[in-house]
Amino acid sequence: MTTNLSRRRFLATGALTAAGTVLPAAADAKTTKKKTTKRRVKRADVVVVGGGLAGLTAARELVKAGRSVVVLEARDRVGGRTLNHDLGGGKIVEVGGQFVGPTQDRILNLADEVGVARFPTYATGENVYVADGRATRYSGDIPPDPQALADLALLVTRLDSMAAQVPVDAPWTAPSAAEWDRQTAESWIRANSVNAERTLGLVNLFFDSAYGGKASDVSFLYVLAQIAGFGDAQNPGTLERGIGTKGGAQDSRLVGGSQLISINAAKALGRRVVLNAPVRRIEQHGSSVTVVSDRGSWKAKRVIVATPPQLAAEIEWAPLLPVQHDALRRRMPLGTLMKCHAIYDEPFWRKDGLSGMALKIDGVAPEMFDNSPPDGSPGILMGFHGGHEWRLYAGRPEERRKAVLACFADAFGPKALEPRDYFEQDWTTERWSRGGPVSQLSPGTVTEFLPVLTQPFGTVHWAGTETAGYWNGYMDGAVSSGERAAKEILGEL
Repeated sequence: MTTNLSRRRFLATGALTAAGTVLPAAADAKTTKKKTTKRRVKRADVVVVGGGLAGLTAARELVKAGRSVVVLEARDRVGGRTLNHDLGGGKIVEVGGQFVGPTQDRILNLADEVGVARFPTYATGENVYVADGRATRYSGDIPPDPQALADLALLVTRLDSMAAQVPVDAPWTAPSAAEWDRQTAESWIRANSVNAERTLGLVNLFFDSAYGGKASDVSFLYVLAQIAGFGDAQNPGTLERGIGTKGGAQDSRLVGGSQLISINAAKALGRRVVLNAPVRRIEQHGSSVTVVSDRGSWKAKRVIVATPPQLAAEIEWAPLLPVQHDALRRRMPLGTLMKCHAIYDEPFWRKDGLSGMALKIDGVAPEMFDNSPPDGSPGILMGFHGGHEWRLYAGRPEERRKAVLACFADAFGPKALEPRDYFEQDWTTERWSRGGPVSQLSPGTVTEFLPVLTQPFGTVHWAGTETAGYWNGYMDGAVSSGERAAKEILGEL
């Protein structure tokens, strides 16, 4: 167990913070208490901690039902792990979550309700696969690697079949849950592949962007649960839908950027959304609860905590967070992921008949996409940079930039080496996120700890994309989790 002294020292570094939530160091705690106790305690039916898609969705649902709500967001903006980068001239590019696709009805409906249109991800032309020093053009979602193609075809079929046995809202109840949760995704792939090293190289291309890690980091059962969630109540989840562009999870983007959904939702909520309001303490008193933040204290009947699970555990709780909840959330670290963008006068790869989508074995940016605005100007290449490669280049920005551009050039030619601009978004340095895109669950976590994930703690309910069954880790999962949490509360008030 962590001692109070070591806990203070650790938290004082600011190393553990949350979207809308942070536990202060000892000195800050005294200052916060003095500031907040002098203020009038305000009232609301429900306090929502976190102004991302999950929190804002929950607030919208509660307001529709006639309940008074306040949303406390630690940042000076809404949107959580969605964020727009201004290119000038009224154009943006997304540096956080951005893609939407079929069966993601919750996020698509919310976008329609708040007036955000969508457009197809650019997918005209051929994709590029870079391996063994050679770039190969191909069509479809699976690269034509002769060393791993047979393995991949069999694995995709088997994974879909196994995922169909996993209940999306209770993966720990799957018939083989204990067996699957004892191993990593890598150990299962090694045991079921002929050319395991090459197959793992390809699989890790997708783990890089999907988890900000590698197949060796994640419980195999957790992977199957995510595949099961790549669908909806009418359409079983499939791996193809999760990794696909046209007709898959990367099918479309949002006009004006994905953060615009949260911005418009917050505008409609008006003064109910309070920015720069990190929550320091949650105190439960029987049938009521007091939430203490840097912008004041609110007394409410219920609270929704809509933050990354691990970081939610760092709120100061009274009474203490039950050990099962605390232990689970501390076992759900976010991955390590960056998005790297290179800006060009035009998307020159399109003239060469290329879609802008590329994969590179052992690349610093192993997954690449055309991330240009709807009209194709300027041309933008985006690369995901995460997991092992992120750790390798941490603290070396100039070397990383050079290596990322080299990946772009390997796929699209030497013109990619000369962008007019280049920028990165490292989600591990976001004070209120500390990583992305989603929590990584190691072996044993799903069966031993996950059953309490959405169980209310007194007057406290939980939201956030990690708490979703369908599209866990995606914007759609965030929206559905907010709807679920609001429904729980409305059933009790």
